[in-house]
Order: sequence, then structure tokens, then C-alpha cells
Amino acid sequence: MKISPNLLRRGAIATVAVGLLGLAITNTMPRGPATAIQAVIVMITSLVVGYSAGWMLRSPWAMALAPLTYTLAIEVGRFPIIGPTVDELRLNETFGILALILGRGFHGLVGVLPMILGAYWGWVIVRSGASHKVPLIQTVRAGNQYAIGATLGFSILAFLILLPATTPAILNANGKPLSGSIASLEKVRLGGHEQWIMLRGHSTDKPVLLYLSGGPGQSDLPFVRVLLNDLTQNFVVVGWDQRGTGKSYSALDPTETLTLDRAVSDTIELTNYLRQRFDEEKIYLLGESWGSTLGVLAVQRQPQLYHAWIGSGQMVSQRETDRRIYQDLLALAVQTNDASLAAKLRAYREPPYKDIPYANAFVMGQYDRLSKPYTPPQSYIQRGTEANLGPWGIWGSEYNLVEKVNVLRGLIDMFSMMYPQLQAIDFRQTVKQLEVPVYMLDGAAELSARRDLALEWFEQLKAPLKQRFTFENAGHSVVFEQFEAFSQIMQETILTKTYSNSGGAE
Repeated sequence: MKISPNLLRRGAIATVAVGLLGLAITNTMPRGPATAIQAVIVMITSLVVGYSAGWMLRSPWAMALAPLTYTLAIEVGRFPIIGPTVDELRLNETFGILALILGRGFHGLVGVLPMILGAYWGWVIVRSGASHKVPLIQTVRAGNQYAIGATLGFSILAFLILLPATTPAILNANGKPLSGSIASLEKVRLGGHEQWIMLRGHSTDKPVLLYLSGGPGQSDLPFVRVLLNDLTQNFVVVGWDQRGTGKSYSALDPTETLTLDRAVSDTIELTNYLRQRFDEEKIYLLGESWGSTLGVLAVQRQPQLYHAWIGSGQMVSQRETDRRIYQDLLALAVQTNDASLAAKLRAYREPPYKDIPYANAFVMGQYDRLSKPYTPPQSYIQRGTEANLGPWGIWGSEYNLVEKVNVLRGLIDMFSMMYPQLQAIDFRQTVKQLEVPVYMLDGAAELSARRDLALEWFEQLKAPLKQRFTFENAGHSVVFEQFEAFSQIMQETILTKTYSNSGGAE
């Protein structure tokens, strides 16, 4: 079949346009769309450029050529970008499949599929003669029912993406928003990057409690809202999506500035923002797991900013913890004749793992085999069930549709970049004293590889005041599992012993 020069010229123009779009998207969104606005921009531009390709090529082959060119341009443009959701495919790993779905899969949904749809309609309109004033209804009828359904689905998806995230208001006895209360999701600029916080309290005149999530990379905003709700009567409770996590996922890049030192500085910067905003001389700092590492470092650097430090699932030495868990799992594999587990562990080799985060994901999946049996309080189970937050809290109202994807995307990518930076930390050697009161929430059912180190460090730690609260029916996430007891401890013990405020934070 002879191809006319005019068709070749149009094909070249269409290919270049699609390629340039892919490179432009990668330049501005290196990991694909990470916000609702970005997602809609990608959807619309992909639809328009796809339509142009179909119109210019005048062939159904545009539905293959356009998305293929776009995908190749995206992959070339993001070649320098690192992280599991954009790196080489790891389809032999469950974690690798998840990374594919959350990264390339999500981008394909909002970028590639609209381009195919646009290319189809561009071809249909040319074929039906719409450019020669054929009535619109005839043009629509020229498309089959599947294309019409896909177009409707595209519109619905764009609408759902644009639905804003919210955090429910704090209500009075009459079901109306409580006067003087605060319940908001807000952007703050920390370290030159926009990051999100959630503020909840019955009164803005109460002391401030800042919660640091675990991970690295975890977003806990819905869990903070649901499980720390009791504390809002006596505190302004602040949840924070750290850079690269959840609502703050779009701030992940440039990754060369995503350092442990910068994370500590961001914590202090947020602390000072909260002090000034609520006119508090100091605030309370609470950290869970990775958040307990971050919090201790922040308190060590600027103790004058904090009434007290509260650690839950307290981490001391990530490298030593990982080494002990590895040895415990290997011993279990030998004891139970689990050759598959033993082979997998030996293939990864003893920590620190080089294959981050895949080795970590596999090992974490085995934690239940090392855990001691325990029964969390019924109130924890009931409140969590009633809230229906879903896995990792992704059904929480605090996330829009794109941010629900980002909750998992951030956990994967941010973890892979921050976790290696924690390997040199050992508080037994570097944090032997803190100049603020220290409280530790201790779960007796915690993995011994974590708990033994935490107890050892706490025993030797020097502080103006320190107290440990042990719970038999708690594991790693004590602050959530024992939320009722923790609320009582904060209000009746910690607040009473440590709170004083002269106002006028500087």
C-alpha cells in the first residue's frame, strides 16, 4: 500500500507532539501526576493530543502509535529518577507488582487510556466526515457503545479526582460545629516544600500535641483523627504528612535533598510554626516507630521547644533491630523446617539489606510469625471497625482520590530513600541524655528485637523526668492500640507534670 507524503508528514507531526507531551509531563511530574490538579491536566492533555493524533493519522493505528510513543517518552524522560514506582520492573516480587500498579499503572489510567480514547474519537470524526459539517449526533453515533461508555467513565473519573479531601468538623451536643474548635487540613511550607498537616481540637487555646507517623513513608491522618480523638478535648492534635508521604507525596523530589537531617529540620520548623500560630512557648512531641527516631533527634537538637517527648514503638537502632529479626526468622525457619523461608532470607543476606525495600517488605510480612499472641482492647477494634478506614487508612476522608494512591506510593518510595539513612543510628551510643521529660509507651507483645533495645536505651537514658508505661495487650503501635489509656495518661499525668506556658512564642 502506497503511503502519501502528506500522511507521513501528519504522522511525524503527531508522533513529535505526543513525544513532547510525554517529556513535558516527566519534566514537571517526574513520578507521574501526584496531585488532583496534575491528574486532571494529564487526562485532558492526553485526550487532546490523542485526538489530534487520531485526526491527523486518519487511522485506528493512532490508538497504538500515540500511547506507545507517549510511554517511551515518559520512560526516557524519567530515566534519572529513582524509586521503586519508577525503577526497573520487579514482577517476581509481590512488592514489585504493587509498585508497578501504583506508579506506571496509575499513570496509565489517567494518561494512556485517555490518549487511546482521544485517538479513537479523532479517527472516528475524520472518518464520519464531521469536518465537513456532518451533524454532531451522527458523529456520536459513528462511535460504538464501548467508546461512548469509556468517554462517560473518563468524565466521571475526572469528577471524582477533583472531589476535595476533608476532615470532619468537631461537633457540639446539638450536632453543630463546636464554637472555637479547629478541624482543618492545611498546607505549610517546610524546607522549601509544601507539606500537609491536619489540625483538630475543641479549642485553639489548648496545648499543642504534634504526632509523627511511622514508616518511613507512612501517612496516619485518618488514624490520628479517629484514635486520638479523645485527646482533642484537651489538646490541639496535629497530624503531619511528612515530605514524600500521603498528601505530601508530590514534595518527594528532588530526592537528593530528602535527607535525615532535612527531616529533623522540617520537624523543628513545623514545631516553630505551631508555637507561633497557637502562641505556645513549647509543644508536646509524640512519635510512633520511625516517628520515634525522628522525634528523639528533633528533641535532642532543640529541647527548649518541647514540654516532653513521648515515644511509642520506640526505635533505637534500626540496623541492630533488623539484624536480630533476621536471625530470629532464620532460626524459626530452621526449627520449623521451612526451607523456602530460609533460602529467601539467605538470598537477601544479613542486614543492612542491599535490596531495599523488597527485602524489608518480605521480612515485615513474616513479623506475625515472631509476634507474641495478645488481645488489643475491644474499644480499639470497635472504633477502628466503625471508622471503616480501610487498609493503611486509604478510605479516610482526609485523602482525595489521587492521595489515596499516594498513601501507598509514598510508603514505597519514601521508605526506599530514607530507610538506608537510618542504618548508622544507635541511640545507645548517640543519645544518652535528653533535656526534656521522656515518656515511653511500652508494648509487652512487641517484637523482642525492638523492645529489648528500647528498654536498654530507656534504662540508661538521663532526663529531667522519665517514666515508662507498659501494656500487656499491646505490640508495636501502643499509642493507637491503647488510645483510651494513652488519653488518660496525657491528661492526668504528662500534662499535669510538664505543662506551663507563658505565651508569646518566639
